[in-house]
Amino acid sequence: MPDRPLNATAASLLGFLHEGPMTGWDLVAAAKQRIGDFWSLTQSQVYRELTSMAAAGLVRAGEPGRRDRRPYEITDAGRAAFTEWVTRPPGPETIRIPLLLTVLFGRHLPADLLRGHLAEHRRAHAERLAFYQQVDEQLPAEAAEEEPYGVATLRFGLAYERAVLDWFDALPSHLSPTPDPPP
Repeated sequence: MPDRPLNATAASLLGFLHEGPMTGWDLVAAAKQRIGDFWSLTQSQVYRELTSMAAAGLVRAGEPGRRDRRPYEITDAGRAAFTEWVTRPPGPETIRIPLLLTVLFGRHLPADLLRGHLAEHRRAHAERLAFYQQVDEQLPAEAAEEEPYGVATLRFGLAYERAVLDWFDALPSHLSPTPDPPP
């Protein structure tokens, strides 16, 4: 077990490594694809955590391969540390939405600039909702039984994006971004 409890970043990397050895590059790509919409990891964080976890015996580095990329695999100690992390109650949510900071201090911006920021973010959320809906529509009927954890996460993403779009649509008229025309 590590000297200190795992942080969520390290734990997520161990979670991915349960699927088999991966390089830091592979882990960054997996994180971006699978958790990037709700948990951010930078490339530097991934490599820093891999170095720390290797020193703590939670992962083992393999021989460098193509482009000097080194695969990492989870050890028994890493599995135990992950199990300890995943079984404890999740901590409180921490919401960090840069747009909300901008809106909070919006009186210090030209109105058109603020509406432009809002429109850009609304468009991004609409695109993300459309993507999630496409993924949801393509799920096989048995997906909820075979992969209930991923499906539950996807359904949260759908509900979240709908709620955010509802928030945009309910903004006072002087803040409202110009809605995108329907496709």
